[in-house]
Amino acid sequence: MSNIIMKRKYLTHSEIEILLKELEKHPHAERNTCMIFMGFIHGFRVSELLGLKLSDVDLEEKKLRVERLKNGFSTVHPMVTREIQLIRQWLSLRQRYKNSDQSDWLFLSRTGARMSRQQFYKIIRQTSIKANLAVCANPHMLRHSCGYALADNGVDTRLIQDYLGHRNIRHTVRYTASNAGRFETIWQENGKRKLSTISTKLLTEDDKT
Repeated sequence: MSNIIMKRKYLTHSEIEILLKELEKHPHAERNTCMIFMGFIHGFRVSELLGLKLSDVDLEEKKLRVERLKNGFSTVHPMVTREIQLIRQWLSLRQRYKNSDQSDWLFLSRTGARMSRQQFYKIIRQTSIKANLAVCANPHMLRHSCGYALADNGVDTRLIQDYLGHRNIRHTVRYTASNAGRFETIWQENGKRKLSTISTKLLTEDDKT
């Protein structure tokens, strides 16, 4: 029998919430919380997240321009209430960062430069360790977490494909194939599956829509 243990490649809803709470205890909390929440809710690759510009964000229309990499489909995503709140909080502090008025990058390092992949990797890894998560988190886990959360929410595979910008649906099927909820009613007569939903608290504590 193989002794290889498959490591989980995503974070659960509760783990993401724990991660966000832990971030509040450390420097640059507004920036880091905003980055990780947006990384999850939009299923960003790290380069897509750190490549966001101020001009991609439309707070009035509650829309975000998403530029997918790896020949993915770029699109426009709606923004949830909690995300908008986090962006506003970050922008109120962003202006204090060095050279912020000369940069269009949404997320800046303390020196005023664009956040690097290495910096973001270090932030999420160290925070997951301090929060005593069962897994040592890395940035790409946020993208997988989004895919699995959408599948658990009963979202159609094609829609998940479009949302994540996959050109090949084979990359999307991994999320829906592992969703046990799709089998819940196969032995129920005239049963209707009660869909699980992405935690309302995770999206926003105020938004009930």
